[in-house]
Amino acid sequence: MERHVAVDGPLDLERTLLGLQAIPASPSVHADAAGYWRATYTVQGPATLLIRRAGNGAAARAWGPGAEAALDSVPDLIGAGDIPLFPASDPIVARLQRRFPGIRIGKTGAVFESALPTIVAQKVTGKGSKNSFRHLVSAFGEPAPGPVTLRMPPRPEDLADLPYEDYHRFGIERRRAEIIRFAARRARRLEEVVTMPLEAAYQRLLAFPGFGPWTVGKVAGTALGDPDAVPVGDYNLPSLVSWNLAREERGDDERMLELLSPYAGHRGRVLRLLKAGGATPPRFGPRLAVRSIEHI
Repeated sequence: MERHVAVDGPLDLERTLLGLQAIPASPSVHADAAGYWRATYTVQGPATLLIRRAGNGAAARAWGPGAEAALDSVPDLIGAGDIPLFPASDPIVARLQRRFPGIRIGKTGAVFESALPTIVAQKVTGKGSKNSFRHLVSAFGEPAPGPVTLRMPPRPEDLADLPYEDYHRFGIERRRAEIIRFAARRARRLEEVVTMPLEAAYQRLLAFPGFGPWTVGKVAGTALGDPDAVPVGDYNLPSLVSWNLAREERGDDERMLELLSPYAGHRGRVLRLLKAGGATPPRFGPRLAVRSIEHI
C-alpha cells in the first residue's frame, strides 16, 4: 500500500523523524537510501512503514496487517500540520531557524512504544541504554512484516509479568524493571493520554511510578508531539542550552528553564534546533559511570 502526503512549507524529513526516536539505532527503525523504516503496532496489527521525501511532502509504503493504519499515521509522524516557525528573540535560535526551517514536531501516538526505551535510558549512559534496549527487542520483538529485517517493539503483555531478575540479562536493574512492569500492566491507561488535552496527559503520565519530568518530557515530545516538551533532569541539555544561549560553560535545570522561558510554547522546538546545529559546550568533569549487571 502506498500514500503521498503533501506538506505546506519546508520539510526536513530526516531530522523530523529522528526526533521521534527515544534511543538511536533501535532494532525497530532503520534508515537507508530507500528512506526511513519503522516497525510499529497499530489498532489493526503489526506494520512496517517506509517514508521517503517526495515532491512537496513525503511518500509512504506499508506492509503487514496494520498497513492501512500505519499509512494513516504518516501526517502526524512527519508533522504535516505543524508550523515550525516561531518568534526567535535570540540570534543563535534565529540563525538555526534559517538553517533548519523544516524541522517539524511529529508524533507517534504510541505511548508505551515511546515510554519503554525512555525508561531503559533512565540514569544510564547512551551506550548502555542502546545495548539494553537492543537486547530487549531482540528477545521479545517478533520479526516485522515487509522487505527489510526489523523487529517489532516488545508487547506490553510480554513484559508485564516478566520477573524483575530476568531483566538483569538485559543490563536492567530492579528499579527500571519494576517501572517497565508497572507501565506494561497499565499500558491501556498510558495509551489513553493521546486523546487527552496536554495538561491532563502530563498529569496522567506523572502519576505513573518512575515517570518523572525527564521521562514524561521525552514521551510527550515523541508520542504526543508537544512542541513545548522539556525533559528536565537530562545530563547534557542544560549545558547545551546555557552554552548556546548565554555562553555559560555549565548550566543546571533551573538555568536551562530560565533561558528557555522566552520560548514558552516552543521550548521543545528550541531544543531540537540546538541539538541539530548548536555549538557543543566544553567537556570537562566526571562522566556518568558505566555499570554492568548482565551477569548478576
